[in-house]
Amino acid sequence: AGDGSGPGGSAEEDGGPPAPERVLFPPTFSVSEIKNKQRRHFMFLRWKQQQRKEKLAAKKKRRKEREALGDKAPPKAIPKTIENQRVYDETTVDPNDEEVAFDEATDEFAPYFNRQTVPKILITTSDRPRGRTVRFCEQLSTVIPNSHVYYRRGLALKRIIPQCIARDFTDLIVINEDRNVPNGLVLSHLPEGPTAHFRMSSVRLRKEIKRKGKEPTEHVPEVILNNFTTRLGHSVGRMFASLFPHDPQFIGRQVATFHNQRDYIFFRFHRYIFKSEKKVGIQELGPRFTLKLRSLQKGTFDSKFGEYEWIHKRREMDTSRRKFHL
Repeated sequence: AGDGSGPGGSAEEDGGPPAPERVLFPPTFSVSEIKNKQRRHFMFLRWKQQQRKEKLAAKKKRRKEREALGDKAPPKAIPKTIENQRVYDETTVDPNDEEVAFDEATDEFAPYFNRQTVPKILITTSDRPRGRTVRFCEQLSTVIPNSHVYYRRGLALKRIIPQCIARDFTDLIVINEDRNVPNGLVLSHLPEGPTAHFRMSSVRLRKEIKRKGKEPTEHVPEVILNNFTTRLGHSVGRMFASLFPHDPQFIGRQVATFHNQRDYIFFRFHRYIFKSEKKVGIQELGPRFTLKLRSLQKGTFDSKFGEYEWIHKRREMDTSRRKFHL
């Protein structure tokens, strides 16, 4: 068959230009066309290795060009992410919007933000909770100051809520479980609502967190709310803020973070570690969990006749990966 240079020998022997170096993977190369499974897997690994080498070489080339240009180098390109390519939402809150300011001054959380009420939280569970849910509630009560854990003992929520109001509780948290694992959280602001229902996942107790710090102290933590940008997100963020006392005690160096990313709310509880005057580290205390809003209901909890402000309808709402609601 020869070496591909033609029947008359190589190009160099005929005095022509040297044959170009054979490309390992041509532009039209497709691994899926290889029918042998082992060969296909091997070629795929080689193709990925070549891609990494080309990407690294291009990165080094760009860095050298920027160093050569110095101050005249063009600004770095912002990489595209799902977050910065987000579909615009008409309900995005403008901090200077007078309508939003009026709504915040008259909504159900206004007494808290006007310092007319002091948070007092009741934490309860679904009926007959298992050990993991019980431990999670106990650890959650150490994160939220002035919170009290009580167990249901078969009592319906409609009977619990009037008792909470009579005892001056401002919020009710219900932790639901499935197969001994916490999988839901109901947060009801008292006495007039609203009530939010979240799906809970990725629950980690303190003993399950690597490199965790010492037990949290009784200091009032600082609260950080990230990326709650829409009207719905603003309402949810105000619900979380109203769980904590007004004035954090910074001497305790503890911070509770609710970080919204792609409509998933990640909760973390940290302590600041001041290593020097310029370096600051953080130490996770736990517990940690992730929430996904399922519904927001007007008033207190009412599963039959409640009026819903927002319900997550997956088939209708999740039509684009770049569309978020919070």
